[in-house]
Amino acid sequence: MARRTLGDVPSGCRERLLAHYGPSVEEWLDAAPGRLAEAARRWNLSLRSYHDAGHASAVALAVAPDRSRLVLKAWVEPTRYRHETAALRVWAGGPTANVVHAADDLSVAALELVGGQPGGDVRPVRETQAVATAIHRLHTLGRRTPGSGVSSLDDFRHEMVLPRIYRRMRVLDLGSHGGLAREVCHELADLCEVSARTTVLHADLYAENVIFDVEQRPHLIDPHPVEGDAVFDWAFWSVYYDLERGMADRLATAARISRIPVPEITPWCRALALDGLLYYTEIGDPARPKIAAVLSLLMAFEAVRDR
Repeated sequence: MARRTLGDVPSGCRERLLAHYGPSVEEWLDAAPGRLAEAARRWNLSLRSYHDAGHASAVALAVAPDRSRLVLKAWVEPTRYRHETAALRVWAGGPTANVVHAADDLSVAALELVGGQPGGDVRPVRETQAVATAIHRLHTLGRRTPGSGVSSLDDFRHEMVLPRIYRRMRVLDLGSHGGLAREVCHELADLCEVSARTTVLHADLYAENVIFDVEQRPHLIDPHPVEGDAVFDWAFWSVYYDLERGMADRLATAARISRIPVPEITPWCRALALDGLLYYTEIGDPARPKIAAVLSLLMAFEAVRDR
């Protein structure tokens, strides 16, 4: 008999959402199984199991009457639900996960399952070119839909990113990286967007948010979408897709595919790397030395260019 409820969300999901949102999310966590069950009932889906992943949602697997497998995602924040589903609809048919059903009152959506299993199929050995092509395709689709329903990159930068950078610069001890951080901080006011490159951005291009189907084609999932200059996504991907290797190759590939010159991408790379260094320092994340090394490398690129 099909299961209509999955019980409490997994302990990993509970811990991640509590860490992200604080104690106020407890009530939502208690209600999440019922939200997922109600969505499944409306869409005549059979719930199968939780998928213990994500920092802003609870995720479950379900089966439709035609035996197709779907991902049910319940968001904590209605605004994030609206923005993500709006972006996925803008990108429909592109290299992402399409929205099959959505319930605005529940902040729950059913998405196609990529690669036949959570997390997609096996990653290809050489993926840089394929992922860059997918990013470019997403940006092309994003330019065709004015009024996308997501926030602007400009608002995100000035209302969230810059204030948290300046606050952390004031209170954190960065040790030997302090001079480097101050040098990058002085550049932040010079960042500017090119309106001709405005599109719907994924804005969260970590490797974990790029999964592959059975034909090893990349799909960009779990966006934190904003609308703005495509340079932001190219910089984010260059820096954060893999903190330990390949940044120079990604940066060169980004410039080639996007036709945005490397000197226009690297200031955004440095700003994003500084934001990461400050965040990892504040929370004591073991990735701190990695992002510090990335920032140092980016500054070395700049020094070479200026000679």
